Amino acid sequence: MNKPDFFSQIADTANRLMKEGPAIQQDIEEKLQALVQARLRKMDLVSREEFDAQVAVLNRTRAKLQDMEKQLAELSAQLDTPEPSSPDKP
Repeated sequence: MNKPDFFSQIADTANRLMKEGPAIQQDIEEKLQALVQARLRKMDLVSREEFDAQVAVLNRTRAKLQDMEKQLAELSAQLDTPEPSSPDKP
């Protein structure tokens, strides 16, 4: 079911239930809540706290990667630089 069908289904359900009268408001709320919760479960969403935790992990990983890239560049530069020959060595 695509998004427009989902929202149309919610609107149709709400309209149908509201026509039955104001005494049925709790039933409307329960059915709409169940419908929305079922759809959200299928969307595989994460909480804001989990998202923020993953962003923090990603930022730490990026910082470590940048440090490692800098170290690699320094080591590569050391390997590419020829060592001066010592006069004591033959």
